[in-house]
Amino acid sequence: MQPPILIVEDDLKIARIIKAYLEGADYRVIHADTARTALEKAEQELPLAVILDLGLPDRSGEELCQDLKELGNFPVIMLTARSSEEERITGFALGADDYVVKPASPRELVYRVKAVLKRYDSGSAGERPASFNKGSLILDSRRHSLTCRGETCSVTPTEFKLLQTLAASPGRTYSRDELVSKALGYQFDGYERSIDAHIKNLRQKIELDSHKPEFIKTIYGIGYLFAGERDAL
Repeated sequence: MQPPILIVEDDLKIARIIKAYLEGADYRVIHADTARTALEKAEQELPLAVILDLGLPDRSGEELCQDLKELGNFPVIMLTARSSEEERITGFALGADDYVVKPASPRELVYRVKAVLKRYDSGSAGERPASFNKGSLILDSRRHSLTCRGETCSVTPTEFKLLQTLAASPGRTYSRDELVSKALGYQFDGYERSIDAHIKNLRQKIELDSHKPEFIKTIYGIGYLFAGERDAL
């Protein structure tokens, strides 16, 4: 049986609409209306993805997002009425893979689910692990895993895809627009800033000093490049 998509939403009307559209796209769907139930169901079923409303009655969605990210390597799409740029960036900083503002088109939400799952799946298409800087960083696309200085490094599917995109062309500068298109798989207004949040998260995980990065460099006024040197096979 296919793993489900978990909808975490206390508004039953909204949950029913989202569920109907996702099932129409051939996904299996389960629903939780509290953070506690959501965590229980996520532990039981390890979903394909989670659509997470931040305004839950028993606990903050932000806290739940962090717990979900520790539980499994699946994407989380935040669904919320909070629409400011800073709130979106905070959501990405917490590990969200996408951020959708209410009222959201259910058709667009299905598209977003497909896009985030596509970039997660595309991370497993490679053949051999890519090693950089004498093994300091090893990117294994087939297993969708990252090793930093001999230790397993936990990254979100979006962070993995972003790093994979940068590392595929060391020394090439990517603009934020290019990274949104290539790594996130879509282009919407305001999502260029989300790249900065993902880069910040990645640096905290893979760099010894995030203020003096070894791997991901900022090219001011343009974007980012991957400065690691690929090891010979």
